[in-house]
Amino acid sequence: MCGRYYVDEETANEIKRIINDIDKKLNGVKMGEIKPAQNALVLTGKKTALSAEFMQWGFPRFDNKGLIINARAESVKEKRAFKESVMQRRCIIPAAHYFEWDRSRTKTTLSRCDSGIVYMAGIYQYIQNVERFVILTTQANPSVIHIHDRMPLILEEKEIERWVYDNELADYLLRKVPVQLKTYQEFTQQCLNFQ
Repeated sequence: MCGRYYVDEETANEIKRIINDIDKKLNGVKMGEIKPAQNALVLTGKKTALSAEFMQWGFPRFDNKGLIINARAESVKEKRAFKESVMQRRCIIPAAHYFEWDRSRTKTTLSRCDSGIVYMAGIYQYIQNVERFVILTTQANPSVIHIHDRMPLILEEKEIERWVYDNELADYLLRKVPVQLKTYQEFTQQCLNFQ
């Protein structure tokens, strides 16, 4: 799962490196922790080259009580709410890292070992006069499973454009096992036995 992620200046600079024409948009990038219902910068294929767009995180639930912020990669093509988007409106959500909480509610930071940027696969659509995105999740790999059984579908930089534009490869990437991540807990609670 992915309920929050973090954008820093390095993330914004990486987006700028990938996309040349977004200087003005980057002035409005929210830095820091990104939470559901907030606007965030995502990379889309609306143009012939990747472009950056501000979108709101989360699709409204059918009962209008809360937001759907994640969609399962394994079943996204079968769900009516996501099927059209995964076929026609795929996006990338860049982040420095993301956060996950374990069963004891301990917050853990998860990031790549080999790069400062995590590229999360997503989909988007226009709902209630707002462009909105969700992050795709998959089964957790061994580096994450001790924290949560789900994790974002993380792509390599070389897969970004192909995820957005190539339907055939996108089908393959939906089944991909993400890269191993490193974890960090600011506060680790320990129990000491004084008996």
